[in-house]
Amino acid sequence: MKVLVAMSGGVDSSVAAALLMEAGHDVVGATLKLWGGVSDSGCCSVADVDDARRVAQTLGIDHHVFNYTEEFEALVVTPFVEGHARGTSPNPCIECNRHIKFDLLFERAQRLGFDAVATGHHAQVQWRHDQPFLVRGADTAKDQSYVLGYLQSAQLARLLLPIGAMTKDDVRAHAERVGLRTWDKPDSQDVCFIEASKGREVFLRSRITLTSAQVVDRASGDVVGHTDAAELMTVGQRRGVAPGRDGAKRFVAAVNVAAGRVEVGRLEDVMVHAVDLNEASLTFARNALGDGARVWAQWSAHGNPRRATLRHGARWTLELEEAARPVAEGQTVVFYALGDPTVVEGAALVGR
Repeated sequence: MKVLVAMSGGVDSSVAAALLMEAGHDVVGATLKLWGGVSDSGCCSVADVDDARRVAQTLGIDHHVFNYTEEFEALVVTPFVEGHARGTSPNPCIECNRHIKFDLLFERAQRLGFDAVATGHHAQVQWRHDQPFLVRGADTAKDQSYVLGYLQSAQLARLLLPIGAMTKDDVRAHAERVGLRTWDKPDSQDVCFIEASKGREVFLRSRITLTSAQVVDRASGDVVGHTDAAELMTVGQRRGVAPGRDGAKRFVAAVNVAAGRVEVGRLEDVMVHAVDLNEASLTFARNALGDGARVWAQWSAHGNPRRATLRHGARWTLELEEAARPVAEGQTVVFYALGDPTVVEGAALVGR
């Protein structure tokens, strides 16, 4: 099989390429140049490209660099900035996977005559009853099925995830055993286009004017503080929010950038039993979910899934069996099968 491997310069994609070589496939590596600005984190630095190239040399495979900087700016960075300007909380890594790696890269691979695309994600594609299913990775601490939740059957059928059945320790051990320079390279943790040394605020200030806002206690209506940047406040957050006069912790309940208002409240005052979903973003992996479908719902990469029911009335809504902190508009909810919480069944953005 002729396989194009997306090589980020990290140990996971390096081992993915090595395993496919060992299995006898015709493997070619490709690194995506995404961010044209300064980067000191993530997977877009010059050093990462060099690591991917040198791993390819070690394996004896061809390596290419595909330039998607314009597409990345338009499809990932600009929506990230515009979302914050509206007071929402977009997830750029999910959008990068959705629009760049599993859309543009897949199209290019097909044009170049590849049979499949492979990545180093900690997730699995399993075939059941002649259908491909996205399944959690074997290493639960590193599982990345959440960021791939939008993938549909046609994409899964052409996707290989060689390390999905391995633990991270096994991946590193295999890389060291076959002499890959990335075997002990730390994992990328940050958004690639935001410098870790400067942070999100500096990046956003370079793109938009941040808005000062009053911080209002939801229960009493009293003004209890202010913030210089409402766009940096996230619904559900606790860190950075001052406690109330009663000494109890406060959580962000709502962000209204246009009105210059951020509402906060005690945990019991901000908990929700339902989450509105953006119907236009709704994707079902198997076209099997409808009104009344029961699922496990997860809305952060390493969050705990919660039992919920999908409802389709005037809009799609996720009814939670147990109350939870509010979920910020712009975040992604991924649905897992209630009977098998390792199997992804769909995804949607939070918001109307």
